[in-house]
Amino acid sequence: MNFIFKILLSALAVLAIAYILPGVQVDDYVTAIWVAVVVGLLFSILKPILVVLTLPVTILTLGLFLFVINAALVLLAGNWIDGFHIAGFWTALLFSILLTLFESILYKLIE
Repeated sequence: MNFIFKILLSALAVLAIAYILPGVQVDDYVTAIWVAVVVGLLFSILKPILVVLTLPVTILTLGLFLFVINAALVLLAGNWIDGFHIAGFWTALLFSILLTLFESILYKLIE
């Protein structure tokens, strides 16, 4: 039950960011739920693999390359999901940062 509630909160965060950020478009709440699920799966499955593969670059940039990985995963989700559009790389970067901040605030409120 807690997992479903976190998915719904993440979808709410996706809708809020789409409302705030001009380069992000989400058609409806069902699409926002799919975005939350797909981004969550990409961040939990594909991100650790990418972090290991790009470890030298990540160390060289003192961890800033992790932002690039996050933006690439958000762009990938934008390509996979109909009704979710990201304008470009910098918009995806800002979207991933804001999503992380919004989710941490919302999750902290429910604890």
